Amino acid sequence: MGSLWGIIPAAGSGTRIQPLAFSKELLPVGSFRNEETERPRAISEYIIERMIMAGVNKICVVISPGKLDIIRYYGQGQGNAYFCYTVQQNPSGLCDALFCALPLIGIDDYVIIGLPDTVWFPENCLCALGNCPLSFLLFPVVHPELYDAVTMDNSGFIKKIHVKQKNCQEKWIWGAVKMSGSVLQYLYELWKRRNCKDEYLGTLINEYIESGGIAYGTKAGKAYVDVGTINGYREALIMLSESMPVYNS
Repeated sequence: MGSLWGIIPAAGSGTRIQPLAFSKELLPVGSFRNEETERPRAISEYIIERMIMAGVNKICVVISPGKLDIIRYYGQGQGNAYFCYTVQQNPSGLCDALFCALPLIGIDDYVIIGLPDTVWFPENCLCALGNCPLSFLLFPVVHPELYDAVTMDNSGFIKKIHVKQKNCQEKWIWGAVKMSGSVLQYLYELWKRRNCKDEYLGTLINEYIESGGIAYGTKAGKAYVDVGTINGYREALIMLSESMPVYNS
């Protein structure tokens, strides 16, 4: 097994929560205590923290040309992880963003993909994903129609992903993905054969499954919030206030 990479797609414009004077991935949500100092915490720090807990030591952040503030904020790394950056020239969806990182990933590597505008618990549940070639970390939600909900069989194998489907009956959504470098390469080739028409990862994975590919789901998550909307921002603050210790000033 090669390196364990993290890929963070951070090229989106964040229109649901604009106007901001900075990239949405740097939105302050909660706080962080460093020795004797408490400071605001950027929303994207949560997924980085969780990736490092899972053993990631190299992180590729996919940005758009105007998001230089992310580079200034994180520099060459955080914690024990080394950072690099690649640019998605046009906002062409999640699949295109992920494949911008492909030249860095070897076929013997593994990658963990996580969204930088989400907060979820428990912090270490990425560790529940083994070395299956393609596995999804799942979370229960009240409104699955806002996300990519997952249908599985009794053995945990994913049968279909429902991409923002109205009246969806499934209650588990995917919040992070782990896959081998060879699967990432195969998905890229499949995406190209489909004329790069897949904007969402879920539709591409459905095609992968229909062509004989195997994807596994792990129900290790307990709580999940998308902070890309005002309501989600409020929910995240409530969730963090219930899970974080209180510091006396």
